[in-house]
Amino acid sequence: MITSQSNTTQWRKRQAALGFVRVEVQVRKEDASLVREIANALGDPARHDATRAILRQKITRSPSKSFKALLASAPLEGIELDRPSDFGREIDL
Repeated sequence: MITSQSNTTQWRKRQAALGFVRVEVQVRKEDASLVREIANALGDPARHDATRAILRQKITRSPSKSFKALLASAPLEGIELDRPSDFGREIDL
């Protein structure tokens, strides 16, 4: 006789083989059904791509630029970037 625990273990192994992982989250009671619907849509092959695209567009942050990229895209016209050479003051010995 197969126990309930071994059925669950086998089901989880099959899901892992398909690329699924178990995730536990805590949300407000009124958001629980929404989170379940999102999870179902991501798990459904017919809705997966569209759901993922919408979530990435609306929820995730755009990748931040590096400091070098920010400097390269900055409007630097009219700004003097050369510094005068200053060798300091003379010291009498």
